[in-house]
Amino acid sequence: MKMLTQELKDRADQLGFIDVMDNNPTDLKAEITRLKKEKNAVFLAHYYQDAEIQDLADFVGDSLALAQKAADTDADIILFAGVHFMAETAKIINPNKKVILPDFKAGCSLAEAAPAEEFADFVKKHPDHTVVTYINSSAEVKAYTDITVTSTNALKIINSLPEDEKIIFAPDRNLGKYIMKETGRDMLLWDGACVVHEAFALEKILDLHKEYPHAKIIAHPESEMPLLKVAQFVGSTAALLKFVQNDEADAYIVATEAGILHKMREAVPHKNLIPAPSKEDNTCACSECHFMKMNTLEKVYNCLQYEYPEVDVQEDIRLKAIGSIERMFELS
Repeated sequence: MKMLTQELKDRADQLGFIDVMDNNPTDLKAEITRLKKEKNAVFLAHYYQDAEIQDLADFVGDSLALAQKAADTDADIILFAGVHFMAETAKIINPNKKVILPDFKAGCSLAEAAPAEEFADFVKKHPDHTVVTYINSSAEVKAYTDITVTSTNALKIINSLPEDEKIIFAPDRNLGKYIMKETGRDMLLWDGACVVHEAFALEKILDLHKEYPHAKIIAHPESEMPLLKVAQFVGSTAALLKFVQNDEADAYIVATEAGILHKMREAVPHKNLIPAPSKEDNTCACSECHFMKMNTLEKVYNCLQYEYPEVDVQEDIRLKAIGSIERMFELS
């Protein structure tokens, strides 16, 4: 491990990442591969990462698959190219492993929408409710949670609970409304949302569909209900990928973070995959997660070199939070 001086650590703490690159390697990918082997590190990446990070990772997946992979690894170091709550979840599962994140400030609008103290007060006001929390939440919020869910398993888990059970669902109101519609359950919803999935412009999507009438609209359940109502398929990131592989259509308007298009195009290069446009007119004509795109190959290299920034979770919080994740694994 490269020596992490106090000066370098202080600067990294301020910036969120290490910005000094020793030796200026000409082949970052080769150096990252070498360091992974040397340090017995596993490199996990989310589908929303840039293509070059996805291509270099040992495993690419959605939140559920990444959590499962983190639980199963025998690596000494987990290098997590995603956002903070994902690395934090890996640390909750693996307290004795070092978990590192290329940019510590890679956050999540959903996690930020549920401040722990406010959430704790909310839960205390409804003591007769089972607390079901989306994995896009902080460790502190998971500590007040009975069951953690992802968009992949949320419907299954909610359906597994007794019909008369009172449920708090947090922090995503859009996913919560979708679950209520699909299951017929009445849940008490926390008022949070994903800025990426709320950025889609329904009118633009419908105009695009007129241009490509044979393209199926497919959407992530974090999207707003008017979009979900016109979508021909709604599912998690992994489910969307599987759908375009197995469905017979040859074109899709994809309403989720644009990073998934990389794996989709690898899987179905012969199909037309069109990113759903956002309300804002931007260069990609799509919706991208600023936080996910904060990770770069340079940050990955430095993070692995110095094994920093490191994600940690207070033991008392970890012990309270892990039960909700273990319950999710059981019910999945």
